[in-house]
Amino acid sequence: MNFSRRNRQPLEITLTPMIDVVFLLLIFFMVTTTFSQQSELKINLPEAKGAEAESKEKMIVLTINADGLYFINGDDGLPHQLVNQKNETLRRALIQTAGDTRLIPFVISADSKTDHQSVVTALDIASQLGFKRITFATKNKSGQ
Repeated sequence: MNFSRRNRQPLEITLTPMIDVVFLLLIFFMVTTTFSQQSELKINLPEAKGAEAESKEKMIVLTINADGLYFINGDDGLPHQLVNQKNETLRRALIQTAGDTRLIPFVISADSKTDHQSVVTALDIASQLGFKRITFATKNKSGQ
């Protein structure tokens, strides 16, 4: 019997493929990770101290009461309550009141206790329809 040992070459672990895999995983995780910045901001809301606009041009006034009900001014200048509070109803009322033009001022007059979602919905629909001159009605600090 031949019990002689064969000369084996020393084992070498090549690190190059493992380093390539690690770099590919690193790149994958960097690309797929979403970075979110969370910060707390202290916001001081502005006060309205301006004078009332003297413009007599036609404007759309959308009034939102404390319960979140929408009222839109009619041809007579008086606010009329919408049939229901659905988004499509508000959209149709704005299209009917504005006609073909979207350049007339759009004023949102919301009660201070109005749900925030009602105001955001009105803003969203107005921007989808193409209104560019959107403002908020405010009162002076003195209560006028």
